[in-house]
Amino acid sequence: MTEAVALRPATADDAKALAALVNAAFRVERAPAMLGGMDSQRRRFMNATAGLALAALARPAQGQAKKGAPPGPRPRPEEIEHEEEISAPEDLMREHGVLNRILLIYEEGLRRLRAGGAVDAEVFHKPATLVRGFVEDYHEHLEETFIFPRFKSGPLAELAVVLKKQHDAGRRVTDVVLQQAVAGTFSRPEARQEVMRACEAFIRMYRPHEAREDTVLFPALYRVVGAREVKELGDHFEAEERRRFGAGGFEKAVEEVAGIEKQLGIADLDAFTPR
Repeated sequence: MTEAVALRPATADDAKALAALVNAAFRVERAPAMLGGMDSQRRRFMNATAGLALAALARPAQGQAKKGAPPGPRPRPEEIEHEEEISAPEDLMREHGVLNRILLIYEEGLRRLRAGGAVDAEVFHKPATLVRGFVEDYHEHLEETFIFPRFKSGPLAELAVVLKKQHDAGRRVTDVVLQQAVAGTFSRPEARQEVMRACEAFIRMYRPHEAREDTVLFPALYRVVGAREVKELGDHFEAEERRRFGAGGFEKAVEEVAGIEKQLGIADLDAFTPR
């Protein structure tokens, strides 16, 4: 049995090609016969033209499955995500979004401590663990290895030095939270005071820190290295994220932050709206 050929929808390119073929055939038909046997040559040319036009329209679309064939497997969500083109600055900025949500968690924990409420050590230890693994060991490592060295000279050299200095200070502060916000130790008043001071210092430093990176340093990267190298950095960042966390590392960090927010009752964004 002859298999029916599925017609694909005609495209603008098909229409242009068909018009060109028809015009050529029309010109040949109107041209005077200059050589013997030209009539038979014109007929052969016009027949070939019509055949080419029909073949172009009847050609199955590339990659179209045969009628009745089962569809192929759908790509996994993490595969779809990694097909997106994300530049290096955009990648770092969205990771700053994770950091900002951690700062909100710290602020909620501090608010409860100041109000004299019961606060579990995990309220501070969980986000501090995420800071250490995702922010400091991964995100800041990328900045220190691939971004800051691009600004060793020039008008932003001093800014890059200060940003690196603040990374080092932030790691010391995180050490305090991880050491003091543990079961048994956190019940002591002095331990709670140390955690409070550490979180307050962390919040105070990182709000302007990430704002200066997002509005000054990262935009200048295009002027320093050019768009091509910025894209290459983005590809490298994505590969490093996969190597450290597997597929969807950023999404996993967002999910972890969202889980802590739900535990604290601050997941509802509208709750932050002034009334």
